[in-house]
Amino acid sequence: MHISQDERDAVYKTIFARRDVRREFEPDNIPDDVLLRILTAAHHAPSVGFMQPWDFIVVKSNDVKSQIKSAFEQAHAKAAKLFDKDKSRKYKKLKLEGIMEAPLGICVTCDRTRNGPVVLGRTSIPEMDLFSSVCAIQNLWLAARAENLGMGWVSIIENEALQKILGIPEHIVPIAYLCIGYVSQFQEKPDLEKLGWLPRENLDNLIHYNKW
Repeated sequence: MHISQDERDAVYKTIFARRDVRREFEPDNIPDDVLLRILTAAHHAPSVGFMQPWDFIVVKSNDVKSQIKSAFEQAHAKAAKLFDKDKSRKYKKLKLEGIMEAPLGICVTCDRTRNGPVVLGRTSIPEMDLFSSVCAIQNLWLAARAENLGMGWVSIIENEALQKILGIPEHIVPIAYLCIGYVSQFQEKPDLEKLGWLPRENLDNLIHYNKW
């Protein structure tokens, strides 16, 4: 299948316009057909041994979201203590989630037992199933952006809390809790870059040829 120049440009535009959204969510509901499209895109991510280890828990309940918000706040308070005094002060001022503001959340999980103990491609690197699940998240993120939906990854939360709140079986690994919804605007730069938390690395310094 040939990719036209316009189609190619649209892919790059989507990649460069993707943002981790925390504060701009609108309350509008996401139509079921749009939700199905972005989940279908996630389901077509590459996976080692074609094992497709992911599941998607769609969260619309405000009660469930409230429990997840509480779990975030506990993890957030704990994390603030890990930084030095200056960084901790900046950290506490950052808006790092949109759990209650986003109309829905999606928890992406990884079933490490799917298709048995021996999976093609995992024999040397057993974490490849986890990496595959992250590929599904990236697909979902880019598809969401192409649908003009914002998405934010809430990484400051304990997996055990997510398992308990969402009834996730013990052998299933939560990979990400994602906040998704239409937004008032997309920022030109990532929040953490704009606020001076860290700069974007120079790509020239990150490319190596033949050896490190």
